[in-house]
Amino acid sequence: MASSNDSIKKTIIVALSLCLVCSIFVAAAAVGLKPIQNTNKDLDRKRNILSAAGMLESGKSVDEIFETVETRIVNLQTGAFATEEEMKEAGINVATFNQQAAAKDPNLSIALKAEEDPASIKRRANFSAVYLVKSGDTIERIILPVHGYGLWSTMYGFMALQSDFNTVLGFGFYDQAETPGLGGEVDNPNWKALWKDKKVYNDEGEAVIQLAKGGVDSSDPKAMYKVDGLSGATLTSRGVTHLVQYWLGKDGFGPFLSQLRSEGVQ
Repeated sequence: MASSNDSIKKTIIVALSLCLVCSIFVAAAAVGLKPIQNTNKDLDRKRNILSAAGMLESGKSVDEIFETVETRIVNLQTGAFATEEEMKEAGINVATFNQQAAAKDPNLSIALKAEEDPASIKRRANFSAVYLVKSGDTIERIILPVHGYGLWSTMYGFMALQSDFNTVLGFGFYDQAETPGLGGEVDNPNWKALWKDKKVYNDEGEAVIQLAKGGVDSSDPKAMYKVDGLSGATLTSRGVTHLVQYWLGKDGFGPFLSQLRSEGVQ
């Protein structure tokens, strides 16, 4: 009996020792790989920004191309570029600013009521990074981060606009978990290509760009504001419409883009 007890005790000790050793190795690997993970995450962000703007080039690295992109912080409460004082007060570093994290911080975001939240984001950060491609002092392209809820997931993407701040240059999602073959078609290059040259704002300055159920009728006088909906994915299509109208509208980048159009860039 004693021998049996010793055997069980030894087995438990060995098992616990192995667990401890494995956990140490796993923790060490996680810490050691963290810088690489962060580098890859940043590279992926840059690649998606450049992809939305149609700037990826064969033979050039992402970092090399991204050197032509200027990152700025926008104060969504004022509709203007954030001042140094505002960023200092908010503790914002342009290079490391994380809008998703800021949206969860009550000090850096606002809670949205249901009637204010068509994109179902619940909280909106007070500041956002935007990405500018300039020629001298003139903005040739601007890339804006957008997100909102589809059927199953929050979809995160970038929309690029031409220098009139109204015509879509490119649009795509980099993070979504919609139904493959249905809502997941937001990743389809053919569908993303349909956004190019569409208009965001009508003559009254309202963000009216939307997905059209059943496809766009070319004879429709409002066809310039419409993109083919996703077949069999009504809720995802509705989510895309809501999120682009929200972020390009009066509670998102609308006031900022309107200021750029009327006053130019400083």
